[in-house]
Amino acid sequence: MQITASAERRIDAPARRVYGYIADFRQHHPRFLPPEFSDLEIESGGVGAGTVHRFRMTLGGRTTQYRVRVGEPQPGRVLIESDPARRMLTTFTVEPEPGGGCRVRIETRWYAYGIPGLVERLVAPGMLTRVYRDELKLLDRYATSPSVTPAVELAPLRS
Repeated sequence: MQITASAERRIDAPARRVYGYIADFRQHHPRFLPPEFSDLEIESGGVGAGTVHRFRMTLGGRTTQYRVRVGEPQPGRVLIESDPARRMLTTFTVEPEPGGGCRVRIETRWYAYGIPGLVERLVAPGMLTRVYRDELKLLDRYATSPSVTPAVELAPLRS
C-alpha cells in the first residue's frame, strides 16, 4: 500500500533563492534540517541533479539510514530525492507567489506491506508531517535571515 506524508508553507523569500537553498546539499540544505535528520554525507555532486547522499532519520525512536539520488524534473521548481531500495520518493516543490514570496511543499510517498505496513500507514504520516512542518519553519527562518549568503541560482524558474 502506498503511504504519503506532506506539509507546505509560504516563505517570504524569492522562489529562486529558496529553491537554491533546497538544492544545495553541501552548503545550505543541512542548515535547515530538523534534529530527526542526522549524519548527512554527500557521496557525489552536492548541488542539484545527480547529487547522491546518505542520511539517517529517527522517527518514533527508530533510526533508518537512507541513500538517495537527487533529480530535477523541473529545474528551479521541482526537486526529487529517490531511494529505489525503499521505493520512496520525496518531492520538493517551490511555487512563486505574488508579492515575491513562494510556497514550498515537501511530500514523500513510499510503499509498505503486510501488518507492519498497516501500522506504518497509521502512524508514520503524522510523525513525518510534523518533521516536514518543522523543516519548513526552519527553511523560512533560514531563507529570510539577512545573515545567510544567497544560494547560487541553479536555473530560471519556469511558469
